Amino acid sequence: MNAWIDTHAHLDVWSGAENASLAAQYRTAGVAQVVLPAVAPNNFDTVRHLAQQLGCGYALGIHPLYVAQAGANAVDALAAALQQYQHDAQLLAVGEIGLDFFLHELKTEPLRQQQIDCYRAQIRLAQQYRLPVLLHVRQSVDAVLKELRAARFAHGGIAHAFNGSMQQAKQFLDMGFKLGFGGACTFARARHLQQLARDLPAAAIVMETDSPDMPPTWLYTPKQARDAGGQQAPNTPLQLPAIGAFVAELRGIDAADWAAQTCANACAALPRLAALLQAKSV
Repeated sequence: MNAWIDTHAHLDVWSGAENASLAAQYRTAGVAQVVLPAVAPNNFDTVRHLAQQLGCGYALGIHPLYVAQAGANAVDALAAALQQYQHDAQLLAVGEIGLDFFLHELKTEPLRQQQIDCYRAQIRLAQQYRLPVLLHVRQSVDAVLKELRAARFAHGGIAHAFNGSMQQAKQFLDMGFKLGFGGACTFARARHLQQLARDLPAAAIVMETDSPDMPPTWLYTPKQARDAGGQQAPNTPLQLPAIGAFVAELRGIDAADWAAQTCANACAALPRLAALLQAKSV
């Protein structure tokens, strides 16, 4: 069976019992490991405890959408958590961090500068603890890259849900990053994403679901159906093998080979991940 790694899933939206059942299902389906990013200090403990329960890797960070509500002491809370758990083998990265300029209020003051200040501080912490970062880059790729260059960030990581240009992709790759691809690339209209998934070097890509969000096309409920009362089924790591197989088909290679390649890529992006995989295989 193919062994896949889901490098980005917010499983803390479900209860412990629900996640125990889900983990049994996704492991049976061939997902060997899932990385759980935090979004704010108030879910650091939840994410860490869930990672311990499931045997997953996790990341601690302040998501750009949560910067305002996280409060003035959020970075101090992250610094304290990284200090406390820096030697935890399951702590893989600082994340989910970055910038989001999708909505008008996010790209105008004061939220724009608040995001930038928080992102800069988190980059410094990742440098201090020699950890890679899980990056949120929605309509902000150039600004995210600018701050990484300014900090001379040297520990790489993953640009989650990458949807930039080939030139921007190359800049991330030159800095030692991998690029996350998930369900968004399965839609017929996602021609740009599909071209990237097809043309990027094999060593550039990692697979992810962004559960419970970013459903693949076969799971997606159209707006018209939702308006009529239909529900959007949540995305889960169970979908990753099919998403990975879709990308493998785009690239014209066998799904098992793509699973092995993207597993190696994930371990290169998150160096502590390899030991977790080995521990679970014993």
